[in-house]
Amino acid sequence: MEDLGGNLAGDLKAGDLVFLSGPLGAGKTTLVRGVLRALGHTGPVRSPTFSLVHLFATEPPVCHVDLYRIEAGHEVEDLGLEDYLETHAVLIEWPERLEGRLGEPDLRVEIDFAPDGREVKISTLK
Repeated sequence: MEDLGGNLAGDLKAGDLVFLSGPLGAGKTTLVRGVLRALGHTGPVRSPTFSLVHLFATEPPVCHVDLYRIEAGHEVEDLGLEDYLETHAVLIEWPERLEGRLGEPDLRVEIDFAPDGREVKISTLK
């Protein structure tokens, strides 16, 4: 997953919206770690499950969002994700919790378990 994230990093730009879907432990945060490493971030990369949002001063800047704990769509509005989209590439884990807010992503990455590892489906939507 980290290698795949590194490959995706080269095409990211501020304003990009990326949805990362998959079950717990599928590798969503590992993929984000690969993106950030490719963009030069050397510090820790952890899932923002409790803080909900982590910001990284890379080029482009990255906003990593984990909506796992969000129970109602209106809670998303308090995060101000629209503001981050103006200046960051925004990578969102558990995007189904958005309930349609923010519109369609530029890129959707779906990760699932497979008998021999992981199955990944990547779709460009815009």
